Amino acid sequence: MAEHEELSPEELLEQIRRMKVSDLLLTTITTVAQLGYAKLDPAGRDLEQVKLAIDTLGALIPVLEGSAPDEVLDQFKQVRSDLQLAYAKAVEEPSGAGPENGGEGETGDEQ
Repeated sequence: MAEHEELSPEELLEQIRRMKVSDLLLTTITTVAQLGYAKLDPAGRDLEQVKLAIDTLGALIPVLEGSAPDEVLDQFKQVRSDLQLAYAKAVEEPSGAGPENGGEGETGDEQ
């Protein structure tokens, strides 16, 4: 079959039959983790999206127990923990215009 040839409906259906939900979830977890880290970038920071990524990882990882290798799940648990720590650090950082960006910064603990 040529590289750019489209699959027939029957071939597509056969590929779907061979897919495993666990494989799709592992791919989804990887994508969610990558997006979570991308949303920490100061240029496009979106902490709500980071929190959603953390919560999603927390919900999906336990579902895969018994369907994915323990070492893979352990790696994803570590990724989630690292993302949580990065999120906590980002929440504590001044938003937007800190002293290094010409603003006064926000500490959140001023009295």
